[in-house]
Amino acid sequence: MAKALALLSGGLDSTLAIRVIQQQGIEVIALNFVTVFCRCTSHGSCKLEAVKVSEKFGIPIKVINTTERFLELVKKPKFGYGKNMNPCIDCRINIFRIAGEYMREIGADFIITGEVLGQRPMSQRKEAMKIIDKEANLTGLVLRPLCAKHMEPTIPEKLGIVDREQLLQIRGRSRKNQIQLADVFQIKDYPCSAGGCLLTDPEFAHRMRDLVNTCDANVNDVNLLKAGRHFRLDQQTKVIVGRNEEDNTRLDSLSKEGDYLLTLVDMPGPLTLLRGKITEEKIQTAARITARYGKSQALPSVKVFVKQVGNNATERIVEITPMSQEEADKLILKKSQTSNVC
Repeated sequence: MAKALALLSGGLDSTLAIRVIQQQGIEVIALNFVTVFCRCTSHGSCKLEAVKVSEKFGIPIKVINTTERFLELVKKPKFGYGKNMNPCIDCRINIFRIAGEYMREIGADFIITGEVLGQRPMSQRKEAMKIIDKEANLTGLVLRPLCAKHMEPTIPEKLGIVDREQLLQIRGRSRKNQIQLADVFQIKDYPCSAGGCLLTDPEFAHRMRDLVNTCDANVNDVNLLKAGRHFRLDQQTKVIVGRNEEDNTRLDSLSKEGDYLLTLVDMPGPLTLLRGKITEEKIQTAARITARYGKSQALPSVKVFVKQVGNNATERIVEITPMSQEEADKLILKKSQTSNVC
């Protein structure tokens, strides 16, 4: 029996692509990728949806976290960025290369994806798809069942493994055809949309540009971008202030040795994380920012608890005047501070 490796995002398109190929009696094995940049994976939801689909269709699935490898691409993509910080072509090449390795490992004949021609402006153009397949050493081995009739026949089609007549010719951004096909296949609960990359979000992209421009970013640094208000004190130092209890919990869990954590004394307020090249002046500034976003902002003098993270942690209380909103606005990380990058 012929065997296909499906790139299953957990979205509707990849789900439909699997069903189209299964209809031809071809065995399907699924591969799911997760990274720190997926909106849906902050709580594992996309991974869960992909697993749900694999269970519903009775197919095995392998989940691979590609964050470390992908982060290096984000720093310096060969084919550049999209509108924001999204290196879509490099991302697809990375995924396809890994998929190609796994395809050969399990003895699959070809790869299938849920891509639709013209659905995404950067990576789902015909020319871009050709580049991606070539760079991943998969020319002729990637079948896109939903838009196959707009593409040149792939190797499995030429060999008669796949009946091209049973493939589709969807194109463009409209979801109408996919919804109709879902009704035909009686797929009632649509999985989360696959279009959930944080790097396409303008606010997150500005933070990511700033991070890449100022340090050798790691996964912990990227996770910090998802929480709180971000302030840039200088090229080496940042302050992140929690906006709610969830932010505070995240900042606490992501703190590492050498960081400083600040909280107000005897009154409600945020948890603040200070990271970078720390000086006494910067601790004072971070304390003033902390007071600005707590219940103490109108008081003339406020006490802030300062704790250094690590085995040789130190603790003390500093007394400061809350920062004005005007002062804070000058330090908060904004689009204008990073718009000249990339």
